[in-house]
Amino acid sequence: MLKIGVLGVGHLGKIHVKCIQQTDCLELVGFYDPNDENAAQVIENQGVRRFDDVNELIHAVDIIDIVTPTLTHFELALQAIQHGKHVFIEKPLTNTIAEAEQLLEACAIHQVKVQVGHVERFNPALLALENTKIEPMFIEAHRLAVFNPRGTDVSVILDLMIHDLDIVLSLVDSEVKNVYANGVSVVSDTPDIANVRLEFENGCVANLTASRISMKQMRKVRLFQQDAYISLDFLEKNTQVIRLYDEGSPHIPKDVPLMDLQTNDGKKHIHIHMPKTEPVNAIQMELETFADSILKNKPTRVSIEDGYHALKMAYRIIETIGNQTTLNKI
Repeated sequence: MLKIGVLGVGHLGKIHVKCIQQTDCLELVGFYDPNDENAAQVIENQGVRRFDDVNELIHAVDIIDIVTPTLTHFELALQAIQHGKHVFIEKPLTNTIAEAEQLLEACAIHQVKVQVGHVERFNPALLALENTKIEPMFIEAHRLAVFNPRGTDVSVILDLMIHDLDIVLSLVDSEVKNVYANGVSVVSDTPDIANVRLEFENGCVANLTASRISMKQMRKVRLFQQDAYISLDFLEKNTQVIRLYDEGSPHIPKDVPLMDLQTNDGKKHIHIHMPKTEPVNAIQMELETFADSILKNKPTRVSIEDGYHALKMAYRIIETIGNQTTLNKI
């Protein structure tokens, strides 16, 4: 069993505490949070020990779980890594690219494992595609949220879109060639709505939209590839795969209902498949898989490199929006 300590028990940190307590391979040693109100709630409701010193907690555990504001990620993670501790760190990885690069270097030196909390990788809608060949040539992602002032300290790119950036970068096996982006600030000092177009070296195009001032919630990703159209609904946690087969193709599924389609190239067959999705606690699952990667000495599900690439792309987009804003003012 691995000993773990939590840094930060705000809204998300409390969820982490609860999930850890339900995970057999993890022993929750305690938490650190300078906020007395947060601390009192966790002590009373979950009976967890509060540490008054970060160093003391770091020395008492095998894993440090960082669920603090982004501005503090780098300092806390570096401190833990330098003491040879494995680190789970919520997204975004750090506040700056330079900080992320320093953490990458520290990990290589101290040979510890780091997993970044891109929790949508553990959404049942995406997990349902684990055995499906994914080679998208066009991707469309919409992530819309009702306004919540809790996230407005950063751009909507770092607040919401970074989830879809991580997913897209994990699905497309190619480098990004061009980035086009526009954003509008409505209720905060940074963009609250943004639209981004990513063009990859292999010809794939991804169009991503994020808003935190929508009247409704939406978290959908649609993938278009040569042999299929795939729709993922991260809110409803369901997946749909639609494939088109030529007449007489040996790959046509047997004993399943098909729809016929007459085209200029002859008769085609449409097969609609709804992969079974299993309900999971995504946060608990990501913590469990991190523990498993440590115990079995295998790669983490969402590596520090993944977190770095998502962050780097987010800042490339933010820079593009900033340049566009400057041009618009001229």
